[in-house]
Amino acid sequence: MAENVLLQINDMYKNYGVTVALNHITFEVRRGEIRGLIGENGSGKSTVSSIMAGMQQATSGEMTYEGKPWKPSSTLEAQEAGIAMIVQETGTIPNITVAENLFLGHEELFSKGPFINRNKMFQQAQALLDELEIEIDPAARCGSIDMAKRKLVEIAKALYWKPKLFIVDETTTALSQAGRALLYKLMKKLAEEGGSVLFISHELDELMAQCDTLTILRDGMIVSNLEKSEFQSDAIKQMMVGREIKGNYYRSDMDGYSDEVVLQADCITTMKDLMCFSLDLHKGEILGIGGLSHCGMHTLGRALFGAEAVVDGQVVAREYDCVIRKPRIAMNCRIGYLSKDRDTESLSLGASIRDNIASTGYATNRLVGPFVSFRKEKRYVDEQIKALSLKCASQYHSVDTLSGGNKQKVAFGKWLACDSNILILDCPTRGIDIGVKAAMYQLIYEMKQAGKSIVLISEELPELIGMSDRILIMRDGEISCEVTRSEKPTEGNLINYMF
Repeated sequence: MAENVLLQINDMYKNYGVTVALNHITFEVRRGEIRGLIGENGSGKSTVSSIMAGMQQATSGEMTYEGKPWKPSSTLEAQEAGIAMIVQETGTIPNITVAENLFLGHEELFSKGPFINRNKMFQQAQALLDELEIEIDPAARCGSIDMAKRKLVEIAKALYWKPKLFIVDETTTALSQAGRALLYKLMKKLAEEGGSVLFISHELDELMAQCDTLTILRDGMIVSNLEKSEFQSDAIKQMMVGREIKGNYYRSDMDGYSDEVVLQADCITTMKDLMCFSLDLHKGEILGIGGLSHCGMHTLGRALFGAEAVVDGQVVAREYDCVIRKPRIAMNCRIGYLSKDRDTESLSLGASIRDNIASTGYATNRLVGPFVSFRKEKRYVDEQIKALSLKCASQYHSVDTLSGGNKQKVAFGKWLACDSNILILDCPTRGIDIGVKAAMYQLIYEMKQAGKSIVLISEELPELIGMSDRILIMRDGEISCEVTRSEKPTEGNLINYMF
């Protein structure tokens, strides 16, 4: 069966100083299969895939690709050999066009001497997007399109080179439902044509539906390799986290909330998506907002925090009788916001964990005048590292070296640290494993019980149904359905209001 193996990893070890990311792992990817890779945040999934794709080198161990030793020195070398990877976070450059992103590093395909034939590049880009059924203007700058479309650009870029191994790292959480369906279709087509897919995700149901085989990682080691006939949800969860996780981890109560309105959107209109949109958020309420990716819910989250310009109407923090026009005003009214686009809007990637979490605690940690107490700030950050079980060497650890789930914890932790009374959470469990999701849902519920108010924006209906007191479904910038927890909504009921 050796000829059926596309890529083999033998006794691979990778460490970052004292941190062991991969602990002597061995596994293979076969031709024509979709192999899932699952594990907790920091289990080594992205590390092993990035080594395959030439983004970094292993400390020790070896790989063979198509029966030959494989040690790529760059992603371009891997790409030319037939290995393409969609990275977990942002993989496009915002200030250049979609077409330029698609062919980045391969401009010679369209050059004559020192000049690039841009018309030819745009035509080729349009042909590729049409072939993949992706509706994006190749002349648009990537910074002007939303996160879901940028991910589609990355998919198109990877598939242009007809890869033999297609690595998809935590990509579906950034896509709309239509984008997910398209990706599944393209993965299946590639596998049917004899290629291989390594599919990394935290969504177990998704992996079980799409994959032929599943490799489970925990603490940098491979726990098990399963064939499709061996997939069992509860057993896989237990192997992932090393303990048993049973049943539903959402809240099970029917607790109500206060009549007091703490945040109100009064007929707000934005430059895009929203036209005379209104809502009330009550004290102690978890208000779920759902819909398709382009329904306007992400714009709504930004508008409630003052990060999206409101051209008519107003957002009012009732406790302070204050109109929210800018994020600084929102923060002064003890409102926090966790963006879906974590890397560009919620975190400073080049800064440390300490700097990110402490960014909301100036008033708390001030010593005298403009000076901040070093000890207070250190204690302030350490409390969140401990509360959220952040995997890091110290609070001075750079955020850009963390796993996606640990980045999400930092983004969440800075608002917990400053004791926000209102939290606007846009896809808060994106890129987070099962165990951490359960802990985060518990934190959200404890905040509700403490009288805090949460706007929970999510593209995951089970999450909305499981956590919300009240759900608003949006379509084309308007509310198409409102339902309460006591009405026991189902996914089937709600999805009808999205189209």
